[in-house]
Amino acid sequence: MTKIGVVLLNLGGPLSKDDIEEFLYNLFMDPYIIEIPIKGAPRKLLARFIAKRRARKTEYYYDVMGGKSPQFELTTLQAETLEDVLRRTLDVKVYVGMRYFKPYIEEAYNALLNDGIENVVLLPLYPHYSRTTTLSSFEEWNRVTRNPSRRMKVLQVESYHDNPLYLEAIEGRIRETLARFDESIRDDVYILFSAHGVPVRIIDRGDPYQKQIIETVNLVSGRFKNPHSLAYQSRVGPVKWLGPPTLSEIKRLATEGTKHMLVVPISFVSEHSETLYEVNDLFRNEAKTVGIEQFEMMPALNDSPKFIEALAGLVLDRVKEF
Repeated sequence: MTKIGVVLLNLGGPLSKDDIEEFLYNLFMDPYIIEIPIKGAPRKLLARFIAKRRARKTEYYYDVMGGKSPQFELTTLQAETLEDVLRRTLDVKVYVGMRYFKPYIEEAYNALLNDGIENVVLLPLYPHYSRTTTLSSFEEWNRVTRNPSRRMKVLQVESYHDNPLYLEAIEGRIRETLARFDESIRDDVYILFSAHGVPVRIIDRGDPYQKQIIETVNLVSGRFKNPHSLAYQSRVGPVKWLGPPTLSEIKRLATEGTKHMLVVPISFVSEHSETLYEVNDLFRNEAKTVGIEQFEMMPALNDSPKFIEALAGLVLDRVKEF
């Protein structure tokens, strides 16, 4: 078999605080994120206006994270680790392509061309399919490869929310985090699964994201005795989003007597602002004020050996079709 190229697709994030506005501009230019019937120069002006306003608000997030998003380093680490595993059985090279900041998907494509790769697997670091993440990244790939100088055969991994190794990786991370609680209360710790929200209208149009999130939560929670529930975070804009909001759920549970809580950011496989700032700083501080005595966040899967094994298995299944 000829050499295989694997492209890990992720959102990306600012590499410094100077990059925040550009990152947000790229995000708000995405028609799968901001669904408005405006194109061309007017849309660019609107995206720039929103990005400039939100950049000032979100700068503090990156202060909490040390001045930048860790997405580039973590995705690169995932790519290197995955490549090491795959090379046991394949002639392969793994690339990183980010949707909203460097290295962009187009850069990954150009690197594939330079390396003479003809067979490519697109592997999103989004276990749950949504048009706002998976489809957006696939469409960006299609855009930058619309007029290829050389034809590639490209296969896609669309979702893996119920992949057994992926589920084992989450289970392992939860057990590691539960170990921070005293053994006498460990089975009673409340596990709050928190997924990135999406507008309800997207689900109403048939997007499978919510269904897949619920399936993952059910498959994982069944491995524990702990009480649990599911909430959604990271709402942006005035439209109706999936709920309940994670912060509201934390407050509700506190009023009902919950004292020990483990938050599982179920839709995130690498750390970024939604985990390191929103959950581990904002939600943690709020939990303390409403009476939660011990609040822990499950770390993202990052380069967890079981998670990398899951990704490798997904690639090996797809390359059979080349």
